[in-house]
Amino acid sequence: MTIFPPEPDLEAMRLELSRLRAERGWTYDELAERSGLARRTVIEIEQGRTVGTLRTWHALAHALGASVGGLLSHLCDNHQPPVPPAQ
Repeated sequence: MTIFPPEPDLEAMRLELSRLRAERGWTYDELAERSGLARRTVIEIEQGRTVGTLRTWHALAHALGASVGGLLSHLCDNHQPPVPPAQ
């Protein structure tokens, strides 16, 4: 029997990005410039129209002075921790 993981919480990850940007008082333009991404990309990710690539999230994390792991950890918000396999 295959057990699939829960759906990733993309909304929580998007909201964390928005929170970090707002916490710094940055506009979309400022985050785009600091991350090297297009303004449109930043907006589409933050508004949930696209997910972005790992490379994109890496650039956003560096621009925000956050860890990639910290941003991506929100994918598992509201998930039960995985149970280690029996040995």
